[in-house]
Amino acid sequence: MSLADQSKLQTAGVLVHPPLAWASTIAAGLSLAWIAPLRFPAGGLPLAWIGVTVFALALALTGWASITMVRAGTNIPTNRPTTTVVEAGPYRVTRNPIYVGMFLGLAGLAIAFDTLWLLIGLAGFALVIRYGVVAREEAYLERRFGDVYRDYRKRVRRWL
Repeated sequence: MSLADQSKLQTAGVLVHPPLAWASTIAAGLSLAWIAPLRFPAGGLPLAWIGVTVFALALALTGWASITMVRAGTNIPTNRPTTTVVEAGPYRVTRNPIYVGMFLGLAGLAIAFDTLWLLIGLAGFALVIRYGVVAREEAYLERRFGDVYRDYRKRVRRWL
């Protein structure tokens, strides 16, 4: 068995690393906003403050989820093996709080920078995360942890 095949058995084998996909979505959205602005029909709302608030909440959620994983003793990067099913903190409410944080972060940036391009990018990012990352992670966790993961999946929703 090749090293690549062994790695796929020990990890989820996601199609793209989520932080890379997230950063690429931001770069593409802001580039398009610079080339061809596509603004919100705001009607005088303080978009920058709303966006910054949403982004700050997203960072807080992502930080909380990350700290919870580290305290549980498992790996966060998708290219490393998962050592346990984390059920504490935000993982009591959603199986994917880091990705929910990334979605909210993109929405917050879209609002703060007053560009619909980031919301359009969010739709594509969400599809990539759902089918190229989460679907593979779920299959991997079920193979690795069996009934423990299946029971967790029954109790906690994928998103919110």
